[in-house]
Amino acid sequence: MTKFPILAILLFSAALTGCGSKVIHESQPFQAINLNPKVKSGELEQKVNTFFIINDASSSMSKLYQGSAFSGMTGATKFSVSKSLLSGLNHTIPDVPLSSGMRSFGFGQCLDWGYTELNAPVQAYSQSSFTDALNTINCSSGGTPVSHAFTSLSGDLENASGNIAVILLSDGFNYDASPLPAIMELKEKYGDRLCLSTVWVGNEEEAPGKAVLSELANATDCGVSASAESLASGAGMANFVENVFFNAGTPVTTDPDSDGDGVPDSRDKCPDTPKGAKVTKLGCWVFHDVLFDIDSTVVKSMYSPLITNAVEVLKLNPGLTVEIQGHTDDTGTDAYNQGLSERRAMAVKDAITQHGIDGSRLTTVGFGESQPIATNETESGKALNRRVVYKRTDK
Repeated sequence: MTKFPILAILLFSAALTGCGSKVIHESQPFQAINLNPKVKSGELEQKVNTFFIINDASSSMSKLYQGSAFSGMTGATKFSVSKSLLSGLNHTIPDVPLSSGMRSFGFGQCLDWGYTELNAPVQAYSQSSFTDALNTINCSSGGTPVSHAFTSLSGDLENASGNIAVILLSDGFNYDASPLPAIMELKEKYGDRLCLSTVWVGNEEEAPGKAVLSELANATDCGVSASAESLASGAGMANFVENVFFNAGTPVTTDPDSDGDGVPDSRDKCPDTPKGAKVTKLGCWVFHDVLFDIDSTVVKSMYSPLITNAVEVLKLNPGLTVEIQGHTDDTGTDAYNQGLSERRAMAVKDAITQHGIDGSRLTTVGFGESQPIATNETESGKALNRRVVYKRTDK
């Protein structure tokens, strides 16, 4: 009978007996911060075109994680914390064109009995494709052959375009051999295009591993070194993404639009326009363009779209109340014009309440001929003065 060397038997038995850790599916609550506004404004300037994840799937990662930041994950292991961090990274990366790839390292059943496994080749990045790749890393087992992962990375990156960010997640513990020589070969091959960043996912007794990862990040002169605790929050992960993927840019100065009506504050003569209101080029609710014929209170059909918009705005803004103000030209007596202006305001109110708006939200007032906006010396001027205006009264 053929005899196996004792060491080989021991290694084989250890692999079979399951140094593996199954994924914990419970996830840590995480609120990703939207970085797209910073990118759009120019505050962040993209510096990375391809990123590649190297994830530690060795048996040491199956130990329970003792840090406080992931206490919301019952029975969390270092392995499940790493996957949670990668999920957070995936949801924080803004909408910029990227390629990505992923590789894990360990040994045994979790890596098909190899030292390292390519979970995704370099390909166009999307949240869904990244999630699919992450889901292929199901457990952790075996030793810690990190150097094999970095040696394989040289070929993985052959088709990578532009600047490359390699991100290593590990406890930095019990490495079979230092990956530093392989990293330096990568640096020689890809030059300033490549930066290595590291994320330490370890416990207090494994603190030397944190120093190891920091040294690896420093080896490329452009990497970022972080810990799982620092990336657990949305703000921490956003800061990491900014540092790894972006340079500080020069924001494009824009004229703010405080009420969101499409007219910048510098030109807005009505800065408190309610949501959904159609406005003029000066940012005022267009209802001041509803004009009346001489001695008439009829709201003409041509103004139906403005009535419809008023109804929509009142429905969109449940707390909005409006004063409807009626006006006239100077034809007729002051007393007559006062009454005519009040009837015009009431006619507009009736047109709105017919669409189901509570009349208590609308008050009416008439100003007669006392507030002209144009001369009463011409017919065109008089026509502009025969009008109805809205004024919001909830502010």
